Amino acid sequence: MSNLKTLLCSVALIGAAGAATAEDKDLLVFDYSGFEDPAFHSKYIETHGSSPRFAFFGDEEEAFQKLRSGFRADVSHICADSATKWVESGILEPWDASKITALADLNADLTGTDITSETADLYFLPTDFGSTATAYNPDEVPAEDVATLNVFLNPKYAGRMTLPDNVADSYALAYLATGTTDWTTATEEQFQAASDWLRQVHPNLRTYWTDPAELAQLLASGEVLVAWAWNETLPTMVEEGFPIGFQREATEGSSLWLCGYVNLKDSDGVEDKAYDFMNALLDPSSTQALLEAGYGHSNAAAMADVGDDALTEVGLGAISAPVLAQLPMAQDLRERQNAEFEKIKAGF
Repeated sequence: MSNLKTLLCSVALIGAAGAATAEDKDLLVFDYSGFEDPAFHSKYIETHGSSPRFAFFGDEEEAFQKLRSGFRADVSHICADSATKWVESGILEPWDASKITALADLNADLTGTDITSETADLYFLPTDFGSTATAYNPDEVPAEDVATLNVFLNPKYAGRMTLPDNVADSYALAYLATGTTDWTTATEEQFQAASDWLRQVHPNLRTYWTDPAELAQLLASGEVLVAWAWNETLPTMVEEGFPIGFQREATEGSSLWLCGYVNLKDSDGVEDKAYDFMNALLDPSSTQALLEAGYGHSNAAAMADVGDDALTEVGLGAISAPVLAQLPMAQDLRERQNAEFEKIKAGF
């Protein structure tokens, strides 16, 4: 994908074997619901006979606070925009890059210029990525209306639009809509412009969606016609037979998110099994399962065999439009966005 390299190279942190009927008590993975799919880590099951244990969180702030309060897990799934916060908190230990078997095959556009150089600690190990763009009902919303992100200001769709109840995704939209494509260097004026735009959009929304299943239901029922959505919504709606458009090439662009796993300090599990889990997730055997769920795989060698048509079907094909990469940002800006977003949702 042509936009990945220039936008993601600055990240410096950086078919199942059968459904398991038991859990491996030596490893606890703290994750988003859905990532426990055995097809994502089939090699781990082949080696150990079962999946690791999983505990789930609704969002990363909830996960972070639970861990800070004493909850013990071995590894956790987070996204790149929050990596700085997690590293600075002191709850992580770096991965041993020499134990990551697919390290040389990982997409350098996602990992940084060279995470094999051993010049910096590897705290954030990228595994999956996706896009966020305008999902819409093409039977009721003409393509020209979603050619701009200002569709969210269009009174024609007032009460029939939704944004994610997620600070990073909603601010990515707002920055793009106000002309900012790199939030890592956002100025005070750009932050205020994005915040003001979200305030203008707020009265037009039916709700803020909290998970992809809720969003799919809103779109399928016709309650919502326009949404800022993760690309996994596209294959889900197609599979269910509902009309869906996914506009990644609005004039102002779309965003790209990147997620991965961090190694939690002072965990109770078996450390070698944490590496077995990561190596299973990064193995080419996981690529197709991740794609079918709507996720790109950070294993570039495995992704090389995936044609652009297949990527386009899940909302990950090459595009010719600006892309805001949801990279790690300064912690003070992230905290200000969190606080401002809560005010906006409350109507202030």
